[in-house]
Amino acid sequence: MLRGIRIVEIEALGPAPFAGMLFADLGADVIVVHRREPGAPQRSLLDRGKRSIALDLKNMDDVALLTRLIATADGLIEGFRPGVMERLGLGPEVCIAANPRLVYGRMTGWGQDGPLAGTAGHDMNYIGLSGALWYGSLPGEPPMAPPTLVGDVGGGALYLVIGMLAAMMNARAGGQGIVVDAAIVDGSAHMMNLLMSLAQSGALAADRGRSLLDGPHWCRVYRTSDGGFISVQCVEPKFYALFLDRLGLTADPQFASQFDRDVWPGLCDRLAAIFATRPRDEWVKLFAGSDACVGPVFSPHEAALHPHMAARGTWLTVDGVLQTAAAPRFSGWEQKTPAKSPMRGEHDAEIRAGLPS
Repeated sequence: MLRGIRIVEIEALGPAPFAGMLFADLGADVIVVHRREPGAPQRSLLDRGKRSIALDLKNMDDVALLTRLIATADGLIEGFRPGVMERLGLGPEVCIAANPRLVYGRMTGWGQDGPLAGTAGHDMNYIGLSGALWYGSLPGEPPMAPPTLVGDVGGGALYLVIGMLAAMMNARAGGQGIVVDAAIVDGSAHMMNLLMSLAQSGALAADRGRSLLDGPHWCRVYRTSDGGFISVQCVEPKFYALFLDRLGLTADPQFASQFDRDVWPGLCDRLAAIFATRPRDEWVKLFAGSDACVGPVFSPHEAALHPHMAARGTWLTVDGVLQTAAAPRFSGWEQKTPAKSPMRGEHDAEIRAGLPS
C-alpha cells in the first residue's frame, strides 16, 4: 500500500521503532539509522522489513550524509526528548529546508512543549497522567494496563503513523513540510473518548468499579481451577441471557437485574467461586459455539496455536522469533510473511550508493 514512500527512522526505543515497523509492514521503504555502538544488539524484531545504515550523529560528515538521505524521504521519525535533534543539527528547520515536503514525525511521551516536556517518563507515567490508566483494574486494586499497549503503541506509535500519513497526503496534494507532534499523553487521552461517550448515558462513573465496563460481574476475568483465566464480557442483554443459560443460572433471581450496580460485587464473588470449580478448557468447551461472549485468556504462545489465529495466520515464527503478521489486511493483496530484521548497518553501501551526489 505504501510502495514508493520512504521513511527515515532515527534509532530510538519503544513507540518510534514500532511506528517504523508499521510503515515497513505496509510496504514503505524504511531506512533505520542505527548508532555506531559497540555491543549494541545486532537485530531487533521492530526493525523487520527495514534497511539499516549505521552512522555517528556526532560526526559532521555522517550528519551531512544523513541530511542528504533525509532530502530523499517522505517522512522522518525521531523519538528523542525535545531539543536533542536540534542540538545534533537535524531539527525540523534544517531538515525541511533540505526537503520542503518532509513530514517530520516526533514521538515523545509528554509532547514538544508544556511543563513536563523535558522530563523523563515511561508508558505508565504518561497514561496515568492522561486519565487512560484510571479504569485499568478491579475496584480496590491499583490500576494496571497491559504493558506498552495503551501508551507506547495505542496512544503513541499509532497516532504518530496516522498523523504522518495525513500530513503526507497533504504534502502530496501540494502542501508543505510539517512537524507531527505525537505525544503519548495526547493520544492516550484521545483514546478515552470512547469511554467518555458513555458518560452521556450515565454508564460511566467517576468512581472505579461503578461503570458499565469496569464493575459488573458480566465484565470480568475469572480464575479457573487450574490457574488459567476466562474472560466474560456479555454486555448486551441477549448475550447475558445466553451466558446465564450456559451456567444454569437463568432462574436465579439474584442474576435477573443485569444493570443493578448494587448487586455487582456480590455476583462477582459468586461467579468467581463458580469458575474456580473447573479448569479453563472445560469452560471453553461449555461456551463453545455460543454468543455468550466468554473466552480463554491466552499467553502469546498459546494464542499462536488457536485454530482461529492459525487460520488467519495472525501469529508467525520468523527466524525463530514468535511475532505477529502485518495488520490490517487489504482485499486482493497477499498477506506476506514479514521480512527479517536487518543486521545493524547491513545496507550501508547500498543506501550510500543510492543517494544523489
